[in-house]
Amino acid sequence: MRKRTLSQHARARIALLWLIILCSWPWVACAQAPAWVTSQVSAPNVTRQIFFSAAVGAQVSYHVYLPDEYDQNPDARFPVLFYLHGAGGVLGGIAPISAQLSQAIAQGHLPPLIAVFPNGLPYGMWCDAESGLQPVESMVVQDLLPEIEARFRTQGGWRSRLVEGFSMGGYGAARFGLKHADKFAAFSMLGAGPLQLDFLADDPGLAPIALRQQILQQVYGNSLAIFEAQSPWRIAESSAAALRQGYPIRQLIGSLDSILPANQAFHQHLDAVPVAHQFLEVPGVGHDALGLIQAIGPSFFHFHRDALRAADRLMGDGFEAQ
Repeated sequence: MRKRTLSQHARARIALLWLIILCSWPWVACAQAPAWVTSQVSAPNVTRQIFFSAAVGAQVSYHVYLPDEYDQNPDARFPVLFYLHGAGGVLGGIAPISAQLSQAIAQGHLPPLIAVFPNGLPYGMWCDAESGLQPVESMVVQDLLPEIEARFRTQGGWRSRLVEGFSMGGYGAARFGLKHADKFAAFSMLGAGPLQLDFLADDPGLAPIALRQQILQQVYGNSLAIFEAQSPWRIAESSAAALRQGYPIRQLIGSLDSILPANQAFHQHLDAVPVAHQFLEVPGVGHDALGLIQAIGPSFFHFHRDALRAADRLMGDGFEAQ
């Protein structure tokens, strides 16, 4: 009897150990309360901020990069870049992207701007979850945008806002840029995914199927139809007529990126809709945001500069987004 009891305990301990291991792996989305407040990233010109989001009903953190000019010229106001992180981690890209911004500003390739790094949760997909527990899109669009304009010296309004993201963040930038074009001057997708219409497609180049099944359950209510309705592919179809003429849209993808085929298909779909956009396959680059930036060089940031200038011209012509 004692021997059998010890064996049951041993099996239970082994099962618990495997559960802990699985939940610690970055590609497994374990069921747990959303972590709306993160730790602070240590990087030049970067601070963590916390605000109350009505959509979430709780405190939410974000990080913000302020250029040197923000303190040097206390009367100046600045445009804002919202940079959306990829899946699996919220904080990893903040320091390297901020460093790239500082370098581009110092070299004159980019006007001084504020960069905001929202907390979209590791697998929040930059949309509102069907469960209501992860209202990431509403948190950003309804709450964070006005929070930034109230707290910092921004130029204000759509003409001074850009949205960009990598991987899951590129998917999010496309969703925000197409669905909320009246709130942004331009959007940019870097190695964006998922862009395929079948979230559970049998494709070794996509994220592990176990992870996709977890995300489908937690974000899309276990419904492939809801995933498809939320996709940039379908949003582009429904919003194309409302996009303002000359709206700058950029899609970058590395030639060695495993999600290149889905990006090529999305590019062709935008052409067919049609939605005017820039598309560039970057030779020799895989699924790597910094690799894309460094391979393109200064012209990477010229997109942001030119988009802000174009928005200023529209404002000068009396155009006003609704």
